[in-house]
Amino acid sequence: MPYEVQGVVALGKGEPVSVETVLVPDPGPGEAVVNVQACGVCHTDLHYREGGINDDFPFLLGHEAAGIVEAVGPGVTTVSPGDYVILNWRAVCGECRACRRGRPWYCFSTHNAAQKMTLADGTPLSPALGIGAFAEKTLVAAGQCTKVDPAAPPAVAGLLGCGIMAGLGAAINTGGVTRGDSVAVIGCGGVGDAAVLGASLAGASKIIAVDIDDRKLEWARGFGATHTVNSAATDPVEAIRELTGGNGADVVIDAVGRPETYKQAFYARDLAGTVVLVGVPTPDMTLELPLLDVFGRGGALKSSWYGDCLPSRDFPMLIDLYLQGRLNLDGFVTETIGLGDVEEAFAKMHRGEVLRSVVVL
Repeated sequence: MPYEVQGVVALGKGEPVSVETVLVPDPGPGEAVVNVQACGVCHTDLHYREGGINDDFPFLLGHEAAGIVEAVGPGVTTVSPGDYVILNWRAVCGECRACRRGRPWYCFSTHNAAQKMTLADGTPLSPALGIGAFAEKTLVAAGQCTKVDPAAPPAVAGLLGCGIMAGLGAAINTGGVTRGDSVAVIGCGGVGDAAVLGASLAGASKIIAVDIDDRKLEWARGFGATHTVNSAATDPVEAIRELTGGNGADVVIDAVGRPETYKQAFYARDLAGTVVLVGVPTPDMTLELPLLDVFGRGGALKSSWYGDCLPSRDFPMLIDLYLQGRLNLDGFVTETIGLGDVEEAFAKMHRGEVLRSVVVL
């Protein structure tokens, strides 16, 4: 018997979202139904609403979520009803060539629930990032559920499911930031500030936050930035070089994902330094760089997929650090809201007024 719940749905491209009745089927083999307790409002959800991901409308939005497992389907052994979990959108398969090479964070065959959630009239829904958690319950693949310590509040824990993990992982996993490194982060929204936090956690000696908004730069200081640069008034490449003895930073993270910010990152790194792209470009963007500069500067140019995280490894560890008071996740929660407030949360996000609005159910 399907569960009948309320969820936030994008019915058409560019249309305001609405709260609709959603039918969630009983879990099938390898699936789980989760009672969603909290879900962050991420920019990716807005991309879905605007048709920037694909045209598979209607979408059940929401993906940065934590909750309690309600039921599991046949063959599920990794989670049980009552488990407190963070949802992830890269449930690794364990069988593809990346997994078999011991690099499951690059899994090329991640999976989602096989069944579809639907509107009350039977219209199939496309869940955002295979999750769809702006809803009282959602259906996911069991591998998308990562058990963590239930002492962590869901409004905080759920944020590890996407943006914070992407930024932290870009610094620690992809960028390999370590003790004494100099780090620059371009773009200080939620993902960029998480990269700042990750660099601080890893022991970077100098963390330079770059943005065009002084309010965001102040937020970055709160997560560990030692220096800030307003790139609307100052050339960020020159500023980063000046702050690093004329050399450039060891690791530069582009949390914006535009050609101009990527070029800034490329030229603001030290010789043989590392550039990490974690901001998501749009399909029409192209990049032009002198190939001799790419060759002559050495180092590494990397893209960070979901912070190159392995949820089963990283989520419990980061929650433990939070509970020990060593990881400021609370600072990302600007406000808590209800399901009916998501459209206004998109507007606040677009205006740069919030790091994260979090739907609490």
